[in-house]
Amino acid sequence: MIVLDNAESILDPRGTDAQKIYAVVDELSRFNNICICITSRISTTPPGCKHLNVPTLSMDAAIDTFYRIYDSDTRSDVVNGILEQLDFHPLSITLLATVAHQNRWDMNRLAREWEQRRTRVLKTQHNESLASAIELSLSSCLFQKLGPDARALLEVVAFFPQGIDEKNLDWLFPTISKRTKIFDTFCILSLTYRSNGFITMLAPLRDHLSPKDPKASRLLQATKGHYFARMSVRIDPNDPNFEETGWIVSEDVNVEHLLDVFTTIDENSDDVWDACADFMAYLTWHKPRPTILELKVEGLPDDHRLKPRCLFMLSSVFSSVGNHVERKRFLSQALDLWREWGSDHQVAKTLMELSDANWQIDLHVEGMQRAKEALGIWEWLGDMAGQADCLTRLAWLFKSDEQLDVAEEAAFRAIDLLPEKGEEYRVCQSHQVLGEIYESKGEIEKAIHHFKVAIGMASSFNWHHELFWAHYKLAGLFLRQGRFDDAQTHIEHAKSYTVNETYHLGHATKVQAWIWYEQDRLEEARSEALRAADIYEKLGAVSNLENCRELLWDIEEKLNSPVASHRFGLNCELL
Repeated sequence: MIVLDNAESILDPRGTDAQKIYAVVDELSRFNNICICITSRISTTPPGCKHLNVPTLSMDAAIDTFYRIYDSDTRSDVVNGILEQLDFHPLSITLLATVAHQNRWDMNRLAREWEQRRTRVLKTQHNESLASAIELSLSSCLFQKLGPDARALLEVVAFFPQGIDEKNLDWLFPTISKRTKIFDTFCILSLTYRSNGFITMLAPLRDHLSPKDPKASRLLQATKGHYFARMSVRIDPNDPNFEETGWIVSEDVNVEHLLDVFTTIDENSDDVWDACADFMAYLTWHKPRPTILELKVEGLPDDHRLKPRCLFMLSSVFSSVGNHVERKRFLSQALDLWREWGSDHQVAKTLMELSDANWQIDLHVEGMQRAKEALGIWEWLGDMAGQADCLTRLAWLFKSDEQLDVAEEAAFRAIDLLPEKGEEYRVCQSHQVLGEIYESKGEIEKAIHHFKVAIGMASSFNWHHELFWAHYKLAGLFLRQGRFDDAQTHIEHAKSYTVNETYHLGHATKVQAWIWYEQDRLEEARSEALRAADIYEKLGAVSNLENCRELLWDIEEKLNSPVASHRFGLNCELL
């Protein structure tokens, strides 16, 4: 067996004497009694060689490798966490274990060294290091001939946790010629790999190559500008291009990391905080979830020009995940700042949102006061759309307060204020509330009519949010009517407009649990209710979580009743 180890240089097809070396390898491989084993980051191999990808290790194999080298029988979760951060990369794990063994580090010392130095710790006393292995690949002829932008491109890939979406190469790097070929070569050199449409790299390489000063990286700054420009497109559900703003769904982690870094190192830049507010708007509409940017927004000084806007958009994120108590807190902070700065338009918008937050947490009187104050401002400003929004909010509040006739009048007034074309989204919302008003009045056919009108309008524009709520409300209506097949049909439609682990999915799952519960399919009901509770707990939607727990209690009581125990053969412990 002849082993050509780390053969990046000698097998680089553009290297010195590469063809002669290929010919020698080809000749040797023809002998039946000779086996040639080649290890190399370069995936191009001589003809006739069988190419095998060496994967990263499994968790068990990584742990076993570490402790065999570290020479200890004592296991620690600290090590497991570090191995996971290394993406179970064999060389990195070998170096880590060797360094820890040579220096006689205990687990606490190892954790401190890793926290302070990250992959710089991966250097043994024999001067073997991860950095030298990576730099060896970067010194190959194949890499060097990619030109001066190659390393900068690698740094950009390394900066982003998800890597770079392969579909976005043209708009992210418009000034780089032959960009597709360069990224293909990165993969040939095993510096990057393709995963779910993204070009990314293993965590140890990412840690080594990521720019140490992001502000000084010309290409990263340009990439940041492209992301910020793309997010500055106003989200308007009435716009035919609304669906295109959904690109954030696949890149939210990248953008959040970009903002997290630059709000720290460039905190005085208005562009960064404008982009922060834009990002939260995109999350609200397309991927409802909490964001790590919350503490940074709250930490802005009160005189910062963009603090109220960021607080307002942060409140919308909390609204989208069902945490209306926190939503109200952020809106109240924004309102105080807008009042202080005398911005009537923003005061009215914030008052409207506060009225909705109060409605969501059953503070109806306070909600009405906020909506009426906002309505007065919109009337003074002569803004018809703003007045319609306030009237729709008031309709919801009156309906919740059982003032059904007043609620109905407010909803129709809102529709009358709006033009037939251009404000379909607001009209759609008014039909949603009319559906609920007529259901409360017991006029079921009218309720179904208005929900279906809302579905028809939302379908024309593919508004997932409104389609979800209309189908969700119809499912609940049919469930209360005992029309389980109809309820099941609409909850399936509602599920198709949800995103995994979001507030919407929690609602749809909870209704599904109720449908199974009412049909005595208790095991299925419990499974769905537990799933909904888990979603609400992750999102911090406290009142909805409590509702799920009450449903689970009812399910367990049924399962533990003598009849249920006999029927299902179960003896379940109460939650």
